[in-house]
Amino acid sequence: MTQANEQMIQQMVEQVLQHVQTGWGSRQAPAAGKGAPPPIATVSTGGGYVPPVRPGVAAPVAPAASGAGRLGQFSDVNLAVEAAKTAQRALIVRSLAQRRQIVEIIRRICVEQAEPLGRMEYEETRIGHLPHKAQKLIAVGENPLTVTDLGPRGFSGDHGITLEECGAWGVIGVITPVTHSLPTVADNACNMIAAGNALVINPHPGGKAIAAHGAKIFNQAIYDAVGIDNLICVICEPTLETANAIFTHPDVGLLGVTGGPGVVAAALRSGKRAICAGPGNPPVVIDSSAALDNAARCVIEGASYDNNLLCLAEKEVFAESVIFDAFMDAMAGAGAYRLNGQQMDALARICIEPGANGGHPHANRKFVGAEPEVLAREINVTIPPGCRMLYGETNATHDWVMAEQMMPCLPIVRCQTFEDCVAAALAAEHAFRHTSIIHSRLVDHMTYMGKAMDTTLFVKNGPSLAGNGSGGEGYGGYSIACATGEGICTPRTYTRLRRCAMIDNLRIV
Repeated sequence: MTQANEQMIQQMVEQVLQHVQTGWGSRQAPAAGKGAPPPIATVSTGGGYVPPVRPGVAAPVAPAASGAGRLGQFSDVNLAVEAAKTAQRALIVRSLAQRRQIVEIIRRICVEQAEPLGRMEYEETRIGHLPHKAQKLIAVGENPLTVTDLGPRGFSGDHGITLEECGAWGVIGVITPVTHSLPTVADNACNMIAAGNALVINPHPGGKAIAAHGAKIFNQAIYDAVGIDNLICVICEPTLETANAIFTHPDVGLLGVTGGPGVVAAALRSGKRAICAGPGNPPVVIDSSAALDNAARCVIEGASYDNNLLCLAEKEVFAESVIFDAFMDAMAGAGAYRLNGQQMDALARICIEPGANGGHPHANRKFVGAEPEVLAREINVTIPPGCRMLYGETNATHDWVMAEQMMPCLPIVRCQTFEDCVAAALAAEHAFRHTSIIHSRLVDHMTYMGKAMDTTLFVKNGPSLAGNGSGGEGYGGYSIACATGEGICTPRTYTRLRRCAMIDNLRIV
């Protein structure tokens, strides 16, 4: 998330809406069997089930308070938290198999409806590259992790047996970004529900409609399958006030934040445990041993994906002087369009804004996620059809280098030695400890850079995406908690470790 987006959120002073009466706004709620959960009785204060009303479906759970929304649609934080709390009480007594079923429902929808949902997100946010919107949802659907990530561990000895298990937090307060609104909602929901939790989401205002719509269709499908509503609650008109209300609500046990430095700082000041996926400015180092054609293809693949919106995507490149010119030629050969120094400077004056109070420069939000031809037009340049990347030479402290620019325009910096490349990369990464990439055939160089950068993701000889499970081994995710150290978030991330001990007994060997 850019600093400009952070400022937009922080400057919002919208009045919090009046409590909704049914959660369906001013529209009449659909009749039972016509797309909405049927009318149901309120559960007991202890969170028990109401009697089943449909054959073959476990008992549905009503909203916990009069006026609570249905299918996760809320305008009031207190009502959303109460409904999520009721839903979580129902979830936690269900089987792990049913949790797995819920996760599979969300992932199936992400795959089966990837095209229309991706288009809806693009039409709302107007950032990124339309074909990649569907691909990101499919990636959520193909993530292999589920309740199997919650495996316990045990100890057995002379003094009995001890079992450690992953317990739920309860209700998790969630912040999602505009750059990947629905993918983050879906990914967080899969992980958090697998861990036994319910969610209350304050989405970025720029992606609020797709977040609310996604929650609605997820909740409907979950309700139809297992009879629980409101596991995923969304504040439909999010503001700074609603975010703060979630951060400070006594029934929210944990915060899961994906966003820029401002919202991360606010979460960490809340006094609650916070898992924070913050900003990144990933550097790439190309050393003298690199396979240059492969390096160029990989850099373009990662940096052009969704027009460089991903926080882990290549943002600046540092190449050894001895191979610099050859690498620049390889970039052109792989389909990128080279700008000269004056053009890079001119485009920076348009697309990059100075940082406030001596801070890092940041992207002009008007151009975040813009198509390369849109950027080129700003400086009266026409690029070939289908070109996915602009690039050009800059110095190591240029605004293109220091800003988390999130645009398909890469600065390439000439460095005398490999060590100079790493030093410049370290400065540009701003100690976010997010992602760094190297292209090299020398294991010593890989080791040196890996230790120096100390990033959460370190990718060698591939596109940045491969470090997040797309083209590389392992799982992926849309919340990479570099700010608080959890890494790529999984179901286990959103649990509390609980221990049960039997003393001097039950050891049978």
